[in-house]
Amino acid sequence: MERGSVVANLAADLGLELGGLAQREVKLDIFHNKKYLDVNKKTGELYIVEKMDREYLCPSKTTSCFLKLDVIIESPLRIFNIELGITDINDNAPYFRRDRVELDVSESATPGERFSLPNAVDPDVGINTIKTYKLSVSEHFTIEIQTGSDGTQYVDLVLTTSLDREEKAVHNLILTAVDGGTPVRSGTANIIVRVQDTNDNPPRFEKQIYTINMTENSPIGTAVVKLNATDPDEGLNSEVLYSFTLYTSEKTQGVFALNPDTGEITVKGTIDYEDMKFYEMHIEAKDKGAYPLLGQCKVVVHVIDMNDNYPEITIQSVKNTVDENIPVGSVIALVGISDRDTGDNGKVNLFIHQQIPFFLNKSSDGPDHYKLIVSEPLDRELVPEYDITLIVRDEGTPPLSDNETITVHLLDVNDNSPQFPQSFYTIRVMENNAPGALLSSLTAFDPDLHENQYLVYFILEKEIANTSMSMLFSINPENGNLYALKTFDYEIEREFLFHIEARDSGSPPLSSNVTVHIIIVDQNDNAPVIVSPWRAHGSVVEEKLPRSTDKGSLVAKVIALDTDSVHNSRITYQFLQLTDATLFSLDQYNGEIRTMRMFSYRDPRHQRLVVVAKDNGEPALSATITIKLSTVETAVKAYSDMTEVPLEYDIFSDLNLYLVIGLGSVSFLLLITILVTIVLKCQKPKSSKAAPPCRNSVISERNSTIADSTLVSNDAYWYSLFLAETRKGKLVVRQPLPKGSRYIVSSIPRSTGMTDTSDSAASTLQVKSI
Repeated sequence: MERGSVVANLAADLGLELGGLAQREVKLDIFHNKKYLDVNKKTGELYIVEKMDREYLCPSKTTSCFLKLDVIIESPLRIFNIELGITDINDNAPYFRRDRVELDVSESATPGERFSLPNAVDPDVGINTIKTYKLSVSEHFTIEIQTGSDGTQYVDLVLTTSLDREEKAVHNLILTAVDGGTPVRSGTANIIVRVQDTNDNPPRFEKQIYTINMTENSPIGTAVVKLNATDPDEGLNSEVLYSFTLYTSEKTQGVFALNPDTGEITVKGTIDYEDMKFYEMHIEAKDKGAYPLLGQCKVVVHVIDMNDNYPEITIQSVKNTVDENIPVGSVIALVGISDRDTGDNGKVNLFIHQQIPFFLNKSSDGPDHYKLIVSEPLDRELVPEYDITLIVRDEGTPPLSDNETITVHLLDVNDNSPQFPQSFYTIRVMENNAPGALLSSLTAFDPDLHENQYLVYFILEKEIANTSMSMLFSINPENGNLYALKTFDYEIEREFLFHIEARDSGSPPLSSNVTVHIIIVDQNDNAPVIVSPWRAHGSVVEEKLPRSTDKGSLVAKVIALDTDSVHNSRITYQFLQLTDATLFSLDQYNGEIRTMRMFSYRDPRHQRLVVVAKDNGEPALSATITIKLSTVETAVKAYSDMTEVPLEYDIFSDLNLYLVIGLGSVSFLLLITILVTIVLKCQKPKSSKAAPPCRNSVISERNSTIADSTLVSNDAYWYSLFLAETRKGKLVVRQPLPKGSRYIVSSIPRSTGMTDTSDSAASTLQVKSI
């Protein structure tokens, strides 16, 4: 009730007079700390001073509620006990002590499961208290109200249908408590139902099959794909671990790595198209629930081929050793080529860049098979072996190539004859050589090998005057060293001509020969022989000379002969001793001794001249002659006649005899030898081939020979003089002739008549070049 409202009239109810009540003191003793009521003394009414709250005055929720008070009236004192019944009005709305209620409900909860909710409170009583509860609309929940023995209503939240956290994780419900008062009052509470997750959902991949294209040889660490498996559960139930299943081969697992936490697949090995053209990985995603669930997918990686494989050469068959005379067209090797790549990367070609006598020809076995064939004749002596480089190249971009070398060794065939460095050898041998002396080494060369190269040397037999070459010379059959078997004399044998053959040991053997010209070289082993002036006894010649001899007159002529060669037989003359050096001169080349002046009365009657004839050898050899001149007194006419009439002294009276006898004997023996040789040659059977010209003949001549009154000489540096004296002859002098010619000086026939030299045919010098 409102303030001032009259609750009761005490005067009327207690039977008090209003007039007397005003003079009396009236007090209210209320058993509360508030003064809710007061008394109007004038009217005796009990009225409300302060608004009363039944729920405050009667906290215990009972049906009846009384406010007890004592009314004390003095003069006289009277006490009245009054109980004021307070009637409840619906002035309080129901309320929940917790306006937010959170419930955790497992999504695996079964329908019909109950969950207690807190009760609402309404301090009103009776009909004004809580009458019922209402729940906001929900397809999963409802409420059931139960009344306790004390009349208290209890509310249960009942699950009507199964929950799915993944569909709706939180259910927001409103519970309303409604009282029975008028007007109706209500209170609400928010019921938040949180659906607790259970591991009821397996992880799920975005795709069941992932198809990836990757180039081979991708670097290690390259990302292939990042898998994402989702699990609508929460907590550990939604945490996913990735792994390979047993359906993924170990080889694939060796190439790819899978991050178990992130699901990223990366390259950890070598991706080789030629090894695997595609990879299949079976991946599972497993959650961490108490009873884990899993999901699976398949990742297929298709490998894109790159030109990363070098083409290969396979030598299927090869002949590393062949004869050098192998026929052209022979197959040396069978070669196969391949490339593990595909497409243009796998197309290969084989070729040879070298300029060699071989070529490649495709085999009928397939396009990638070749034959290595000999294209030209081979010669081991020119090229003993071939390193054949085969090059294979594919058609990729960029192209790759490889090479293989085949070594072909050529076996020797006896196809080369031994060859001497020269076709003609001239060997000079000094006369008086020691028997067994090495003359030369005639070594032939054979470019073949082994037994085809082993040479044997021998002299081709040729008999000259019943003398075999093997009796004069010997050759070492192994090394071609040529030896002399005898001592040669230049004055007897001057040259030899024969053939030496070199024969290899091949089958059949091949040979070649060379002509050897042996020239005997002269040594100065013959001293000059003085043949004029002739001396009968010793080396002293006595001559007589008129004292009236004119200046420049020929006194004597010294002639010396040397049987050595031209060089060694060149003789010079000089005085060794001379009585008077101003009286005589000596021509060093022709040996003529002439007067340098006329004799005087002071000159000694006897003159002694010692002349030495020295050859040109090294060391020089010489011969001496002593000429004793005696001057005589004769008339000029007598001396003049002496030059016109026969000489009184016989210059060559004895010399001619000895020369004729000696030279005739030598000529006779030489003639007999030549005749015997001709007869023996004629008796021998004729060979199928004409004998070579007399190059194998032994040349044996004397430089100077006097035979049949003929003087033969080839000395070009000294004056040849042959003095023929007859009873009526004259002195004939031969002048020097060109070098290299041979001359025959015929002796002057004896005659009885005296004629001038220019008019006498018999005294003419006959010269024949040989």
